[in-house]
Amino acid sequence: MSDLDSEIDIQPNGTIPIQFSIMLKNRAGALSSLVRMLKNQKIEVIGLSIQDSKDAAVVRIVVSDPDTTMRIFMEKGIPHTTSEIAVIALTETGGGLVKALETLRAAETNLDFAYSLISHPQGKSLLAMHLEDTQFGISVLHQAGFRVFYEQDLIR
Repeated sequence: MSDLDSEIDIQPNGTIPIQFSIMLKNRAGALSSLVRMLKNQKIEVIGLSIQDSKDAAVVRIVVSDPDTTMRIFMEKGIPHTTSEIAVIALTETGGGLVKALETLRAAETNLDFAYSLISHPQGKSLLAMHLEDTQFGISVLHQAGFRVFYEQDLIR
């Protein structure tokens, strides 16, 4: 093992969180129905991002129980995709975000998109990021002193 390998540990310390991307028709109540369906199964939506267009919206969600959500979507035929995300805690409003972005830039890894999650029960502000290389991004953020959250940490 080289010195570089020992400095950059890209093995996760838990299960990397996933987000679901769902295409919803742009009609009143579509998102409400989706969230209500999950809530009826005791699944909390803890992160939400909506990209709207005239006819449809891409809804990205992070949930408290991804395995059950996947099963429900499969059983009900709800088309979706999943992708890994990096989730970090921001302790400073502006400074923490700047430091995270600078850390990713210095590591030469791209941030595709980001959105905040609903506050963690311990009051932490959480940022979900879709990165070019999630495991590498998590590793460099962790080494820069950021608290990285894994799926187990997000369960409510």
